[in-house]
Amino acid sequence: MELTSGFTRIQSRIRTSRISREFGIDTLAEHLESYLPEPAIARVRAAYEFGERQHRGQFRKTGEPYIYHPLAVARILAEMRLDATTLIAAILHDVIEDTDAARDEVAARFGKEVANLVDGVSKLDRAQFHSREQATAESFRKLMLAMTHDLRVIMVKLADRLHNMRTLEGMTAAKRALIAKETLDIYAPIARRLGINSMRVELEELGFANLYPQRYAVLQRASRSITGDRRSLLREIEETLSRGLAAEGIGANVKGRRKNLYSIYRKMREKHRRFLDVFDLYGVRVIVDSVDDCYRALGIVHHQYRPITEQFNDFIANPKLNGYQSLHTTVMARGGIKFEVQIRTREMDQIAESGIAAHWQYKLGERVGKLGNLDAEEWLGHLTEMHVGEADSLTFVDDLRMDLFPDEVYVFTPKGKIIRLARGSTCVDFAYAVHTELGDRCVAARVDGHLAPLNSQLESGQTVDVITAKHARPNAAWLHFLKTAKARNGVRNFLKNQRADKAERLGQRLLDKSLSDLGLSLRRLSRTDIDRGLSEMDEPSLPALYAAIGLGKRLAPLVARHFLSGDAPIAKGRRAKPLAVEGTEGLVVEFAKCCHPVPGDAIHGQASMGRGLVVHRFGCAYSRRKGASADRVELTWADNVSGEYNVELRVTASNKRGLLATLTAKFADSDCNIENITFPERSGALITIRFLVGVHDRHHLASVIRRLRRVAAVERVERC
Repeated sequence: MELTSGFTRIQSRIRTSRISREFGIDTLAEHLESYLPEPAIARVRAAYEFGERQHRGQFRKTGEPYIYHPLAVARILAEMRLDATTLIAAILHDVIEDTDAARDEVAARFGKEVANLVDGVSKLDRAQFHSREQATAESFRKLMLAMTHDLRVIMVKLADRLHNMRTLEGMTAAKRALIAKETLDIYAPIARRLGINSMRVELEELGFANLYPQRYAVLQRASRSITGDRRSLLREIEETLSRGLAAEGIGANVKGRRKNLYSIYRKMREKHRRFLDVFDLYGVRVIVDSVDDCYRALGIVHHQYRPITEQFNDFIANPKLNGYQSLHTTVMARGGIKFEVQIRTREMDQIAESGIAAHWQYKLGERVGKLGNLDAEEWLGHLTEMHVGEADSLTFVDDLRMDLFPDEVYVFTPKGKIIRLARGSTCVDFAYAVHTELGDRCVAARVDGHLAPLNSQLESGQTVDVITAKHARPNAAWLHFLKTAKARNGVRNFLKNQRADKAERLGQRLLDKSLSDLGLSLRRLSRTDIDRGLSEMDEPSLPALYAAIGLGKRLAPLVARHFLSGDAPIAKGRRAKPLAVEGTEGLVVEFAKCCHPVPGDAIHGQASMGRGLVVHRFGCAYSRRKGASADRVELTWADNVSGEYNVELRVTASNKRGLLATLTAKFADSDCNIENITFPERSGALITIRFLVGVHDRHHLASVIRRLRRVAAVERVERC
């Protein structure tokens, strides 16, 4: 054991020595001399000295001093030639979260810009949240919001995640798998979305290896087993294309490459293919000087090898959302082996590898980080909309996952404008992508001139014409088929505003009724009494108070007492009429599932926090048990009540062949929709079936029950 312990210490010292040489501040400074001036390098050194003091005594799970991690993060960003401010933030990215250093101290020493970047990367304190998931979601949302203000925040975070993925060996298998899954779900797609291909590929490869180590090992062995034949063919293709391009006077760099294993694995899963059926394990990239040369080179490739026409994409004319541009064509080589060829200019190649980071221009004394990619700017603007429109962080993260899609479809407006959408997007997604108001008012669509349902999934090349109506409104059911986060956010925002509006109207009616019970009314209240009552309840305005009452956050009878003058006795006023329920109040009036009231039933209301007014039947045991008298609201049905209301029926019958078919036919004859069927009890020859059905009122319900009782096999029909 002593020998083992000594060997472990020696290994640790060797590893620490190696890391010190590789990621030491001198090595970093030497690299920075190639593109940063000396004063900027001096600021980076000062940041290292401060960070080293703050992290002194802290060690990573792998055993080396903690400071080597932020230095490694800075080195990753330095290789992308990012500015000194970003590198300083990288070195200090954990000091606020993991040491005694405060944000103000960082700002005083290194400037407000560095402090903002470090604060943006820092996670929130887990202790203030109910669950790990909520804490993670809130921290991630904070990161995304900081990214919309300065994109360098996400560059630091991606580099931080990349180095963490490179050094996962100190973690348990379960922890490695958890971090790897998060990397594949969130961080690699963000790198893809921003076009940072070099980071994206390594994050995917490391994530795949740690999440599915056995699958990774199997694919790695399989890939190596076929390398020999493909390698020789790859060299032959490189030489053939190089000669052909040179003969036409096109200066080109032709190089072969192997696709990363995660891309191969994903293609096998998505297209249900065996490893040997994935034809583009290897590919060829052709780098030329100009866009004109790209198309000329395409002709030479197709002259040398037979193209597969259905596997051609022109991402130069139609760039991807992350700014990626290239010509992709798949050709048939010797032996029937298919190869993908990518053709692009040198500038396109730089953007394909570094993405948004390729747009950074280091200029001494000037602000950096301005985007040169309009698509990325549009996406960041969309992230801001998502943040403002969605209060729940877990929902925000789910929407973001949906928005980080790997594939797109290209569809056209009637005027020929190209709209890029996530694969699987529908006509409603298209409408919201064009304009929020168009999405809010769409009622139908024409796809290539033919009428199509709003949930129709779109394909590349289609022309979509959205049909609108002046009084149309978004439907909550759309949320079940929408693909893009922008469309889902648009529908949710409309429903929230609609709910707030209806809650305000309901709250005003409830308050007026409670004031009437005290011999008062809203119209007779003085401005002084109103202002005093609002101040006591800490509400900014009457509309805000109405909305709080309508949503069940405040009880109208208690609120009414705040508007009484201090010395005024409570008048025994004429009892107000019960509040009339029309059935069209929407999201702020809910019909209780414990008793399923329908028009014609004697009813009362129960104020419920966050749900608004819940309508119960008189005599409902659950309502009596759970509700306080102050929560109760007298209700009646309005004369013009309409719609369909769910009610539950329990049918006990002889268990005969064809019974269910007979009963469902009776419901259909009664113009009654069946929402759900359950079989809770079966005792000998008898069976009990529960039906959740929709009826218009008590008269309709009575008619349905009479029809069921006429069935010979039926013993009892009871309303639950």
